[in-house]
Amino acid sequence: MADQTGPTAEMPPAPRAPETRAPEGACDAHVHLVAAAGEYPLWEGRAEDPAPGPDLDGWLTIYRKHLETLGFSRGLIVHSILYGTDNSVTIEAVRRMGAGFRGVGLLPDGSGEADMDDFAEANMVAVRLNYVHGGVLTWAGAKAMAPALADRGLHIQMLAHADRHLADIAEDVRALPVDVVFDHIGWPADGMTPESDGFRSLCNLLAEGKAWVKLSALYRMCPAPFDRADVLVAALVAANPERCLWGSDWPHLMLADAQMPVAADLLDAFHRVVTGQATRERILVHNPENLFGF
Repeated sequence: MADQTGPTAEMPPAPRAPETRAPEGACDAHVHLVAAAGEYPLWEGRAEDPAPGPDLDGWLTIYRKHLETLGFSRGLIVHSILYGTDNSVTIEAVRRMGAGFRGVGLLPDGSGEADMDDFAEANMVAVRLNYVHGGVLTWAGAKAMAPALADRGLHIQMLAHADRHLADIAEDVRALPVDVVFDHIGWPADGMTPESDGFRSLCNLLAEGKAWVKLSALYRMCPAPFDRADVLVAALVAANPERCLWGSDWPHLMLADAQMPVAADLLDAFHRVVTGQATRERILVHNPENLFGF
């Protein structure tokens, strides 16, 4: 493990119950898992170290408590760039959590079919592309990889600024042979309005059934109670509730200028906007069932 002199992640707060629990069979579709120092190799280019804390088994105990308190019984574990392209910690977390859990990992440009075979065999359902910070996979690399991903039932999950990037890549997304999931409500960078061309492009892709979006990480855009993001969440759900997912982004790595959230507050914010029980169940239960193959 390389020396690290930068910031260290915070431990998440102890979970508390939301005002409304998630329904039976619900999936938290965006969390990360980390481990004790030295247990799994960290990437030399990481922005921070994981919080000093337990080993992977200890983190999984905390994760299970997080899920239980909010009402979730399924989960999608997204590999963190803190570990680079060594997906071992995420693959092992998925294995230990068992049925009802899937993973998203990192593959670099030019990855071969054997790498994708290994992903599929390890219950990894997607590769992740970071269009905001860069990383190991480019958009050109993801497009080149897409046919082989499709052959294995894999898809692409993507972090992008909708208001800066979506207008440029929307036609590519429409043409891809795989599903594309946009994380963190499209993470608008230049304001909290649904009227930008890029955000409208994201809504159009949802309406056409050409993309998915995670209603996640509101705390990265505005402080609790996250009501400034309500209009964005409402616009995405209105565009197509059958293409929306929800995720807590627990344990909230690489906070930068954001405040550490309480996951229950994030779920309460979802329920504040999405009031119909059938739509809640669609987003929390049935959509992840369909996309992740539970």
